[in-house]
Amino acid sequence: MTLTKSGSEIAEYFALAMAEQAVTEMDGTSLRPRYNIAPSQPIATIQHCPDGELGLHWKQWGLVPSWSQDSGMGGRLFNARSETASEKPSFRAAWKRRRCLVVADGFYEWTPRTRDHQPYHFSREDGSILAFAGLYEDWHGEGGELIESCTVLTTVASADLEGVHHRMPVILLAENFDAWLGQGSDPEALKALMQPAPVGTLVSMAVGRTVNSPRHDDPTCLLPVSADSQTDTVETSREANAESLDRALEGTLDQGELFGRGPKVSK
Repeated sequence: MTLTKSGSEIAEYFALAMAEQAVTEMDGTSLRPRYNIAPSQPIATIQHCPDGELGLHWKQWGLVPSWSQDSGMGGRLFNARSETASEKPSFRAAWKRRRCLVVADGFYEWTPRTRDHQPYHFSREDGSILAFAGLYEDWHGEGGELIESCTVLTTVASADLEGVHHRMPVILLAENFDAWLGQGSDPEALKALMQPAPVGTLVSMAVGRTVNSPRHDDPTCLLPVSADSQTDTVETSREANAESLDRALEGTLDQGELFGRGPKVSK
């Protein structure tokens, strides 16, 4: 996904009861634009603070259930089918009590590998913020390690994704934020919010394969290309210099099917 908005824009959009300067990176520095946020990386979420006010919280993208014996499950649970999340052991406790909004201003999805695996970026036409429905958990390791993690809920795709993918993240309207985040909300009633965004909510743009690797996180990820030409936006010299990093990242996520079918979990 992408998030290029400033702290002040995020604070204003979600009406956060916190100072603008408090909407920062995890280390307290100003937010930097993110052009290629991948699973396992920190993502910005909105949830209720202990005082009942809304606040921004950074979490690992990839939910680690509290009962998991290790933290490795997070690598597979970066999305959850909204149709079944309330029933699955990995998500049902969070569905009842730990719901959040995932902050973005766009997301990527790929056509099937049988059709060139072309990446597309989806966003609002005006580039404004998107709020994805999310679930979160806190996982405590035996050595005292704490991992705060979350997952993005998905639903069937609207016609805005026609020809690209059959699933999309659940995008919530501002009028539904209170219901989704409210501790007193009926978990069963919340299923009615798990709908595809209205047709016309999103516009799409074919982008280069720069985004296929999570090591790339800069404006070149959003350079438009012809879906037919498959033009790569990465300079040859840059690719050559990155060979050693490619080897270091061997085995990490190949970004595709990000909001596709949910992972199969035996527990």
